[in-house]
Amino acid sequence: MRFIKTRLALMNFLEFAVWGAYLTSLGRYLSNIDMAGYIGWFYAIQGIVSIFMPAIIGAVADRFLAAQKVLSICQLLSGLAMSAAFFYTELTSTVEFAPLFTLYTIAVAFFMPTIGLANSVAYTALDKAGLDSVKHFPPIRVFGTIGFICAMLFVNFTNFQVSNDQLITSAIFSFMMAGYVLSMPDCPVNKGGKKRTLAETLGLNAFKLFKNRQMAFFFIFSMLLGVSLQITNGFANPFIGSFENMPDYHGGFWANNANLLISFSQMSETLCILLIPFFLKRYGIKVVMLMAMVAWVMRFGFFGIGDTHVPGIAWLIISCIVYGIAFDFFNVSGSLFVDQQTDISIRSSAQGLFMLMTNGIGATVGTLGAQAVINKLVPQIHLEEGQLFTEQQALATEHGWHSAWLIFAAYALVVAILFFFIFKNPHKNASAESIREAETSEADPAGFVLNKE
Repeated sequence: MRFIKTRLALMNFLEFAVWGAYLTSLGRYLSNIDMAGYIGWFYAIQGIVSIFMPAIIGAVADRFLAAQKVLSICQLLSGLAMSAAFFYTELTSTVEFAPLFTLYTIAVAFFMPTIGLANSVAYTALDKAGLDSVKHFPPIRVFGTIGFICAMLFVNFTNFQVSNDQLITSAIFSFMMAGYVLSMPDCPVNKGGKKRTLAETLGLNAFKLFKNRQMAFFFIFSMLLGVSLQITNGFANPFIGSFENMPDYHGGFWANNANLLISFSQMSETLCILLIPFFLKRYGIKVVMLMAMVAWVMRFGFFGIGDTHVPGIAWLIISCIVYGIAFDFFNVSGSLFVDQQTDISIRSSAQGLFMLMTNGIGATVGTLGAQAVINKLVPQIHLEEGQLFTEQQALATEHGWHSAWLIFAAYALVVAILFFFIFKNPHKNASAESIREAETSEADPAGFVLNKE
């Protein structure tokens, strides 16, 4: 267990470098090959596969095969599919939606479960080393954000953000992760002695958490907040890049370096992750998540009033800075909260359930909804190489983007208000105790005992 924190930091670096290579720039590449109308589907499919893949893969890690081995297999398969997507786009003269989307879907179907699995591997390793996950995991998770940033900046300065080269970059990181994670401490497999139901085998017993009212509210609001997760990942780069086609903004530094600007979002994460232990222990999950929701309002709102010239660029930069709170205070704190509130026997399944609600149902609805709003408000204009928008087209495009961002901000504000009035902090480990009581209770055949308030 020597140097376990350093080893986990490198694991997180590689895990999120895989994602950072394409997540914020894929929309720009799709726009360049005349697939702007499909951007929503490429990001929504991440949510669709997250509805079932993390739960299934998490159950495999809980019941059949050690989590670090499952993580390695998933990264290998994801890397192979992403490599196939690259070679398809490289070798064909006209890229078609169906084959590219199919290969991309296979890649993300095996990648999305790895986020929860990587968390489980880290939590298990910290437990074995006798370290407090709430205290020690956030600084480790910072290196995931650093990996994401490094991958983003690499594809920005190599100009891979506008080409298919970002796909093979992601695949290479996947192969590196697949090999490295096998060096992690062995994770327990709960094969157990008693016969399990099909629901338990598939990890569906994590849904017992919904029988605790406040945990149910937590997962529901996680889903509602998850609607916001992929909107800027999918559309921020095309939005910023659109200013390059406007006569008044053409040739500007930031329009040509959209990924660099967006990387400020991930840079702010490195600080915000370190603040999580303090805020989570001092104020609880409600205040931390409420701060995330308000930050999402600001994230979208500032995009709605910013542009790539002074002084408008200041609003985009501030939007990127508050993203650290918007993302980390929700995603990382939520993962830690689920870890604290669930029994070790369903740890991977519970993390899969959290992924299902956020990156699954929430992100799918959010991305497709955002695509519909953008298709309605932002004109789709085909330009030949070197051609710019007319003044009228530029005004319509800028106004359409800004209106869309303000609509997204209004949605986040409504969710924050509802959360403030409805959600209460559960008692620490309440749900884990409920599950243990349920498993030994003969009075509750449903297998769950609600906490007394």
